[in-house]
Amino acid sequence: MRAGDQPMDILDHKFGQHPKQLLLGTVCALALSGCAVGPNFSRPKAPATDRYTETAHPVTGPQAQKLAWGQDVAGDWWTLFRSPALSQLVATALRDSPTLEASRDTLTQAQETTIAQQGGFLPSVSGQASHQREEYSGAATGEPGLSQTFSVDTAQLNVSYTFDIWGANRRAVEADAARADYQRFELEGAANMLAANTADAAINAGSLEAQIDAERALLGDQQHLLTTVQNQFNDGAATGADVAAQQTQVAQTAALLPPLLTELEQTRDQLADYLGQIPSQAQVPVVKLAQLSLPMTLPESLPSALVEQRPDIRAAEAQFHTASAELGVAIAARLPQITLTGAIASEAARPYQLFSPGTGAWNVLGQGLAPIFQGGTLLHQQRAANDALKSAAASYRAAVVGGFQNVADCLVALGNDGDELTASENAAKAAARSLRLAQVEYNSGSTSYQTVLTAEIQDQNATINVIKATAARYTDTVALFTALGGGWWNRSDAAPPPANLFQSLEPTT
Repeated sequence: MRAGDQPMDILDHKFGQHPKQLLLGTVCALALSGCAVGPNFSRPKAPATDRYTETAHPVTGPQAQKLAWGQDVAGDWWTLFRSPALSQLVATALRDSPTLEASRDTLTQAQETTIAQQGGFLPSVSGQASHQREEYSGAATGEPGLSQTFSVDTAQLNVSYTFDIWGANRRAVEADAARADYQRFELEGAANMLAANTADAAINAGSLEAQIDAERALLGDQQHLLTTVQNQFNDGAATGADVAAQQTQVAQTAALLPPLLTELEQTRDQLADYLGQIPSQAQVPVVKLAQLSLPMTLPESLPSALVEQRPDIRAAEAQFHTASAELGVAIAARLPQITLTGAIASEAARPYQLFSPGTGAWNVLGQGLAPIFQGGTLLHQQRAANDALKSAAASYRAAVVGGFQNVADCLVALGNDGDELTASENAAKAAARSLRLAQVEYNSGSTSYQTVLTAEIQDQNATINVIKATAARYTDTVALFTALGGGWWNRSDAAPPPANLFQSLEPTT
């Protein structure tokens, strides 16, 4: 039906003024026109912008990474770090995670629900068979002495069809399909976050191991220095305060190890959880920070493509679509419905006489049902659906804004990571050189032990800062891959796209 056409004009032209023809024409025209009340959903446009950040943030520093404008995101981006252990961890998590398994089953459930709702497009057909034994009393007809016992066997086929005049069922199928889309993108989002969390945990574990190794090395150096100071004290070349200060420094460094060891074990337990394994039985490969390679070229997707790539934005869009379709369902619930029912049967005194001549029966019933007074329920349900649509639209806009912010934050972090690492490495070199000079001068008696102690603390902090800055470059790189959508559309194990809504109604070849 075109927007400017009026149903009555069409019917007058096609059927004239005969009442039966007019009624039949009205039913046929509305049933076959494909009209559906409520808004027709159209995908929102991407924001009109050509950049993510207010100013450019080039990636600098050692091994400067290059941002490739418009480059696609690899589906297996974790392999770009060239660590077999990391690749094994992520692949195992994506394969064995019970959380993802639950999400896959939820998606299958939503898809089956959509197909089930499509059954409303076809008539409902049911079969019925009965055997009845009855004794008839003539008292009801004034013949009290007359009685008769007889049997009736019935076989009946019932058909019922409700015309989808206002598109209520079409909107319901549309809503269910949008819910299936939502579950699909929730699954992809969960897979993206699982891959990112697994990679981050592995990098963090590598960083913690490197920090533990550094602390142990520093502790060994400090214990060696303590022995030197004690010997000097015995020779009268050092004071008791010098010995106490170095003992304090050794104890403070030793105290840093237990929290790091605890955090490392907890991180490995978290990795076991990502892999779907019990910590006591988990086989978690070790990822060494020094064995990771930093991807030199990073994708920077076009802003117009981000709304297509991020699963959280696509999930919010699906919820927006669901709310739009549900508004159509609520509007259709306030309009009349027409149902056609019919039955064909055979009734006989003996089962073997069924379907013999003279035993047939049939009926056809057309029924119209229109809500007249529901206490305002249907009206307020429609208003609630309209408010839900407005809320879903706002939530979608919030998801888009949050997605762009996420990418912008990652780009800013990557732009500064290189400078931070450069500064940390320069500080570590300077601190190590300062410690060596302070030790030499102290041994020669030209400086106080306080100078050595200060140099020790600076060297320790600088070494740990280099490790943390190195790990930050890796984790921020992971964050960018994830913020751009994670490349799920390029993965072979990604969830299939939504099926054709009418696929279950088409014949199988």
